[in-house]
Amino acid sequence: KISVCSFYHVFPCFHQFSKEKYQVDGHAERLEEELEEELKLNSGNIRGQGWYHGHISREVSEKLVMRNGDFLIRDSLTSVGDYVLTSRWNNKVLHFVIGKVLVGTQDPNPQFQYFLGRESFSSVAALVHFYAGTRQPVSLESGAQIYSPINRTLPLHYLEADFTMVQEKQDSTHSPSGLRETCMEWQSITMANRLAIQSQELHNPLSPVRDALLSPPYTSSTHHRSPSVGKLLGVVPPSPATHRSSDPYTSSNQNNLHPEACRFCPPSACAPPSKGYVGHLHVKRKKEERSHVFNAPPVEMSSSFRPGQYQSPLMPSENKPLEVGILKRVKELLTEVDARTAAQHLTMADCMVARMLDFSTEMQNMMAVDSGLELLTLPHGQQLRLDLLERFHTMSIMIAAELLGCTGSREERAALLHKTILLAAELKSSMGNMFGFAAVMRALALPQISRLEQMWMILRQRHTEAAILYEKKLKPYLKTINAEGCVLPDTTFPHVVPLLLLLESSVDMGDGVELWDKVDMEVDVVMNHLEVARAIAHEGEKYCSNVQTKLQEFQERPEVLEVFLTEFQMRLLWGSRGSEASQAERYQKFDRVLTALSNKLEPYSGHSVERT
Repeated sequence: KISVCSFYHVFPCFHQFSKEKYQVDGHAERLEEELEEELKLNSGNIRGQGWYHGHISREVSEKLVMRNGDFLIRDSLTSVGDYVLTSRWNNKVLHFVIGKVLVGTQDPNPQFQYFLGRESFSSVAALVHFYAGTRQPVSLESGAQIYSPINRTLPLHYLEADFTMVQEKQDSTHSPSGLRETCMEWQSITMANRLAIQSQELHNPLSPVRDALLSPPYTSSTHHRSPSVGKLLGVVPPSPATHRSSDPYTSSNQNNLHPEACRFCPPSACAPPSKGYVGHLHVKRKKEERSHVFNAPPVEMSSSFRPGQYQSPLMPSENKPLEVGILKRVKELLTEVDARTAAQHLTMADCMVARMLDFSTEMQNMMAVDSGLELLTLPHGQQLRLDLLERFHTMSIMIAAELLGCTGSREERAALLHKTILLAAELKSSMGNMFGFAAVMRALALPQISRLEQMWMILRQRHTEAAILYEKKLKPYLKTINAEGCVLPDTTFPHVVPLLLLLESSVDMGDGVELWDKVDMEVDVVMNHLEVARAIAHEGEKYCSNVQTKLQEFQERPEVLEVFLTEFQMRLLWGSRGSEASQAERYQKFDRVLTALSNKLEPYSGHSVERT
């Protein structure tokens, strides 16, 4: 049962008040189903956003944002219809009222523009996605950034029922007699209604009862998040010494407490503290702890790629490296499709490896994650990280081999280079696949490709727009995300390669221009990518949803998809026997092959200058 004492703690009069605040009923499954239905709402409906918590109090919101960058959106309790952004930055909790302006006053369905600074947006969701994705400060004065949404775990109607406020006149209960009358009225109504009134009275931001029961204002203290990665499993309420006041009128002197507030506390107020909404964020964790059984997720010991057992309609069961017939067929397939179609097939293959597609519920439960993006940030996700790095390098080498294996005229190679640049642009813009984009860009930056001055010169002459696109937009953008990381709302596969290289630094990349080219590996750069990794782990399901949306009307061509599968590429580059060799050996050998092919196309001259 909920009681007054279960909401706030004060000096012990007769009973110690609990730090827990909200009763969570036992119908967990029903509530979870209702929450899922809410989150399926159209993205334009703010109720369908997990970071929207509806009508919760300022105090509760402050307990939910535990780490710098955490944020949520709630209803303003003092200005009906407005929204408040609650976030933590520099270990301080900040509240920003989101402004709105009515546009199209003649429209029967009024539209609003929402803003925090100079930028305005058509919806609160668009505003959140902008600031969370670009990392721009929501306030110049505070410099606060938001990037880690705190998602609710209860349906909004449940929260709204709990947190509906009842405004009382300030003088009605300000005196001890007023308190006595309020408490005595509780005796004449049912227990359920009495508890509801208690909840409403104590959550009323203007209620003197609430002021009287609050302890001194909150002072900054260090909070710690549960060590579990990938899900917000809850918070530990602060100690009485650090209890936060969410109202400017709250008394700062505990001696001002009315003794009647304790004396007339109904008998039910002495019930033991109950589990609350804040604690409900880690209900699954508590269930596991109560069982006293921990099943460690399995650690994968071998790669998911098995080129020796791979069978493809495009190649025989045994093949030699770079067989001319297979290379020719691959070139024909890539010529038949436009850049966007190729980007769609490449993205599908990338997401299959990353376990963003075809990741069964059984496997998710076994690995204790909701998506592959969450798994790659965890210790037992090492094999997935290694597989993604294998795919990244193999894809780069494959694209470079296609360019260098084009033995036709220089114009033909320039045309193929043009299409490769368009592929990179489609991966970045249309598909939001930063992983595939980085792989294609690495291929173009390899010294064996960048030194082919005649090919690049013809590109500038025949395909000027693509040359400018590559030099002025794609290369600077890659350099930026290598240094700062990037989390955009419409991304399908975020830029995780720097994180993979940080976590698996022992992997031999081979020779050539790397992602960290001209980027100082300072602590700030490392921390940027670790913060991005944390955001990616939290939003793994969102990225999976984006992938499904992007590929919803996609018409797959099996042969084209085959070209972008890692095992096919390994067999094509190293043959049926060489593909089973060690990674370092394969990369070193093929680096020499690419160098020989490059020198054959444009023999080295002493005055030749490599592109950077």
